[in-house]
Order: sequence, then structure tokens, then C-alpha cells
Amino acid sequence: MRRIALSLFFLAQCGLAFAEPLHGIAMHGEPALGADFKHFPYVNPAVKKGGKINYGVVGTFDSLNSFVLKGMRTTARGVWDPEYGNLLYESLMTRSSDEPFSLYGLLAETVEWDEDRTFIQFNLNPKARWQDGKPVTPEDVIFSFNLLQEKGRPPYNRRLTVVDKMEKVGEHSVRFTFNDKANRETPLIIAMSPILPRHATDASTFEQTSLKIPVGSGPYKIKSIKAGEKITWERDPNYWGKDIPAKVGFDNYDEISVTYFLQDSTLFEAFKKGDVDVYPEGDSGHWTRAYDFPAAQNGDVVKEVFQPGLPSGMLGFVFNTRRPLFADEKVREAISLAFDFEWANKNLYGGAFKRSQSYWQNSALGAFGNAADERELALLGAARDRIDPAILAGTYAMPVSDGSGADRKILREAVTLLKTAGYTINGRKMVDASGKPLAFEVMTQNESQEKMAIAYQRALALIGIDMSIRTVDDAQYQARSNSFDYDMIIKAYTSSLSPGAEQVNRWGSSSRDAQGSFNYAGVADPDIDRMIDALSNARSIEDFRAAVRAYDRLLVDGHYVVPLYHIGEQWVARWKHIGRPETSPLYGYQLPVWWDARAQ
Repeated sequence: MRRIALSLFFLAQCGLAFAEPLHGIAMHGEPALGADFKHFPYVNPAVKKGGKINYGVVGTFDSLNSFVLKGMRTTARGVWDPEYGNLLYESLMTRSSDEPFSLYGLLAETVEWDEDRTFIQFNLNPKARWQDGKPVTPEDVIFSFNLLQEKGRPPYNRRLTVVDKMEKVGEHSVRFTFNDKANRETPLIIAMSPILPRHATDASTFEQTSLKIPVGSGPYKIKSIKAGEKITWERDPNYWGKDIPAKVGFDNYDEISVTYFLQDSTLFEAFKKGDVDVYPEGDSGHWTRAYDFPAAQNGDVVKEVFQPGLPSGMLGFVFNTRRPLFADEKVREAISLAFDFEWANKNLYGGAFKRSQSYWQNSALGAFGNAADERELALLGAARDRIDPAILAGTYAMPVSDGSGADRKILREAVTLLKTAGYTINGRKMVDASGKPLAFEVMTQNESQEKMAIAYQRALALIGIDMSIRTVDDAQYQARSNSFDYDMIIKAYTSSLSPGAEQVNRWGSSSRDAQGSFNYAGVADPDIDRMIDALSNARSIEDFRAAVRAYDRLLVDGHYVVPLYHIGEQWVARWKHIGRPETSPLYGYQLPVWWDARAQ
């Protein structure tokens, strides 16, 4: 005991805060699983590994590096992939999909931090190895963060801006000490960052797209590549982490292939033939009508509906406020009113959807249906005076039309709003004070988006607004999205139960002009920045909920997006030889824990 006390005294004298090693951490409270947990609750720990799965996606690929701007949206699937799993690279900790925001050990066996989260220390698992057999070291961690700061894309290139000091501690540990720019989420973001091998990464060419096969620490190696068309992964039998609790029940296939298709219709035909094993569905009409082929009728193809405990998120037409036309909030609001959701829902989607009214609808974090309380109003401060009273009261909703596609009452309201912004109808055209017509283009990427845009185009034409539609190929769509080269675009914003620093990259002022960011609307609002900071630094659940609701109200009040719809459930079709666990976690189905039933 005397020796331990002397050791603690020595650490204190060296200026190193002492903390007890932890197996897991949570954004709020404690992680649900104790230090003795054997596996996540949504896996089958007894599953036999073997067999294969074939995924299909629309698009192409020309890179194996998703951490740089050039490869941001054209990296082969699986390298660093929230849907199919991080097959090649890994992070220090990994997330449980059954908790709002809890992390458990991966490359780091344990972590240490203090109550104020001024630092975090990652104690690497001594068993952690790169695929060439070399150990994962603190030097690899330090190298990764430095390289991504210098040559990485957002958000990876900004993660060291909140770090005062990054240092090796002992033989197996790395400590990050934070500066005053950090928040309470910062240690968790650091923990989820990709770690690259220093000895097998060429820093001088890192920013270039390449199909040179890299070395990772993950469970799969690349077996073959057909550039732009197909990538095949094979399970590494020597994967170092296969027996750690956070990986039990994962990575169950011997082989994973991802085939790329030019169109979704071609992908679905491949699924019908059995060339693709899983088909996540997002079109209600297609889900209802398209599964009349023999394999679906005889039970070889299984349709399943999952009910995740997630907020609605937001799908909508996004205004690029960098364009002078959309700089005026009243113009955005008026144009938003003109979309006839009831007509589109009935005629395009068979009435399957609900209109989205907020970004965190269907959860305690959402503003819709919840009046702002004193805690929230105090957070908003003077910003409360600019917010529509109905939004503060939680009663604001998009208008419900008569479903005719030409509701005169709502269109009249849109015209009135446009008049306050200086527009009038002249010769059946909506024009500004100088006589310039109100006209813009929406960029779409597939037939489904086109259908929505055509319905919108028809409604806007009734009040003299000329909206043109341009559908572009995947490469052009990604390039123009990265550089914000569009008037309007259709995007989906997913919403989790633990929004945090990722919101900066979507709505923060610092991301407005950062190419490759997800700030598609071009928002730069100090009040929104304040709310992101507040939700990221909240210590209690009550403060966190108040900050997210206040943030939600500001986003809705800004009319940056024309709200469309949400499903509230997940639709997936699979061939019956693909098995899955009986239970699904909070975040919905998880493909990395499914398996090939033929191998059992």
C-alpha cells in the first residue's frame, strides 16, 4: 500500500492527474454494461463464422481513403463504414448501438479521464495488431491525429484544435490534454477517430486518391478490387480483436463483397436474382408493390420491419443560403409553404408517410409538441425574441393542404410572404423590385428525388416561381455537393439521441465555407453556434435536453429546409440464408452482426 501511495504522489508531482482505468465511458451518466460484460446485448455470441454476403450500392469508387476530401464520397465501402462496419481501420473505442452514446474498449483496452474531462488517456490493448503483425503503438495514434490535421478532410482535420497536448505515457498509453476550446463530448470524439499505421502509411501522398491496398487493424483484408465496380473483403483469421467483448458476435462472414450499380432499378433486379443479399428499402410504394417476384412469394426473400428508438431526423429540400436569392428567411419560408405534402404523400407514396415538423421529432429531445421551459428560454437568451411564438410553444407545424396540389389558401399565404420580401406577380411571373424573375434550380440524383421535385415544381409554377430540375450522375452530384455548387438540393439529416460535435459540421459557422462539410444550407448563425456549444457541454440530462430543443427551434425557425417526411421504421428485405439476431438495439438493425445461415 505504501508503494502505491508513493506512486500516486509521484504522478501528482509530475502534474499527471490520476484516474481509475475504465472499460467504457458515456456522454451522460455511466455506460449500461459493467466491466465484466461479455458481449453487446444485440449480438448472437454463439454464431458460427463462415459463408459470405453480397451487398449492393449505387455509385462508383476510385479510392480506399475516406479521410481526405478527394475520396470523401468515392471511397470503396467497408474501409470506414457505419453501415457495413469498419472492416479495415478501427478506432480507440467503439460505440454500443443499444445506448444513446456509450463507448467501450477497442484498440484501447481501458481509458482514464477526470470529472471535468480536461484530459483522456487511452491505454492500448497489448494484443492490438496491424494486419502485417506489427503492434499498434502510441506512436501510431499520435501519427494519425497529426496526419489527419495536416491532410485530412473535415471533421478529422480539426480535432487537434481542441487539444493542448498529445503525449505518449509509458509503453502503451496516449494522453490527450484539452484546451479551453474543448467540450464534454471532445474525449468521446477523439475515442472514435480512425487510427492509421505509421509504418505503412505514406504521409507524402496521403491526400491523393488511390486504390493501393492499405494495412489496417480491422477484421477484414481486401481480397480483390474491380475499380469502380466491385470490392471483395476476406475475413482475417488472425484478427487480433475477435475475442474482445465489443467484437464478439460481429464480423461473421468469411467474405463480404460490395457491388456498385449505376441505378437503383438495376440494383433491385440484381437483388431479385440473388446476386445481392440485402436490400434496405426507402420507397413506400416500392415496398408495397415491387415484391411480387417468385422468391418473395415463396419465402426465399424475407421482408422485415424494424422499429428503432430514434428521432425522426429531417429529409427535405435544402436552400443554399450562400445564394443571394435564399439569403432572405421570408423567401425561404414562403417557398417552403408551397410544397403540397398531402398531395405528394397520397399520389406518390400511398399515404405511407408523416410530415416532419422538427429535427428530433418523436423523442424527448424534439421541440415539436414541447413548449420551451424556463431552462430553455434562459439558454436562448435574446434569441427567443426572434423565434416564432408558435415554435416556442411547440405548436408550430407546416400547413395541411386540401391535397389538391393547388390549395389556394396556402398559396395565397406564400404570395403574401413574398410581397413582404419585395416580390410581386407580374405577367404570371414572380419578380423582384427590378423585374428579375424568382427562379432557381434543384439538383437531384435519382428518380425518386426527381418525382418529389416535379411535384414541387408544379406547385411553385402556380405562383409564378420557375424551379428547374437537373438530375446529374453520381460523380457530378458528389463534386457539386462538396463545393456547394447548387441552388437547392435534397438531403437527409439523421438525428441521434446524442447530438454533439458533429452538428458543427452540419450547421456551425466554421463549416459554412469548408468544402466537403455537411453544411449544405450554408448556415452561419452565432445563436446556433451557442446552442451547439451548450448541448456539447451539458452535464445533466435536463440541461442537454433543453439545449437540443432550443437548437431544434432555431433550425426550424430559420427555414433552411423544406420539411418532407419520415417513416419512423426501417424496411429491409433479405434472402433467407442471411440470418440475424432476434433482438435489435436502440439504433435499429445492425448489418455487422448478421450472418450466413448456411454456415451454421
